[in-house]
Amino acid sequence: MSTRKWIHLALFVALCGVGAFINIPSPTGTVALDSLPGFLAAALFGGWGGALVGLLGHLFTAATAGFPLGLPIHLYVGVQMAVYVSLFGFLFRKGYKIPAVIVAIAANGVFAPLLLVPIYGSGFFLAMLPSLTVGSAINIILAALLAQTGVIKKAGEKYHG
Repeated sequence: MSTRKWIHLALFVALCGVGAFINIPSPTGTVALDSLPGFLAAALFGGWGGALVGLLGHLFTAATAGFPLGLPIHLYVGVQMAVYVSLFGFLFRKGYKIPAVIVAIAANGVFAPLLLVPIYGSGFFLAMLPSLTVGSAINIILAALLAQTGVIKKAGEKYHG
């Protein structure tokens, strides 16, 4: 990976830190605009870079909320974010932009809290579903729109393969 790509990814990670403080009301306090840079990085630079940014973005938000689900669960959720961001980036870069948005919102907004039902029960799922789906939609739709803009898109084209 080139130095230039590492610098771009570091900037996106820094933006995750900023986004972590822009919260969307939720039962855990961990829904925020932290994943927008991860989804944007995946659309521009590819899945691995976006996955790293998405993972760190979730951990930033969880840290600002005091890791309300405990560090192991937040690491698990961070890994989920990495997978969903990578999937979004793969589909988006293949030209399946609208399906990428739909799949990513469903994965992050519905499937992610569903995977926590064995630990926290269905009440947790139902409580998190509205805010997490809305937060996912905001993050992912904004990332997709930003990926289509001139300057950001032009910077990302250097990494499309």
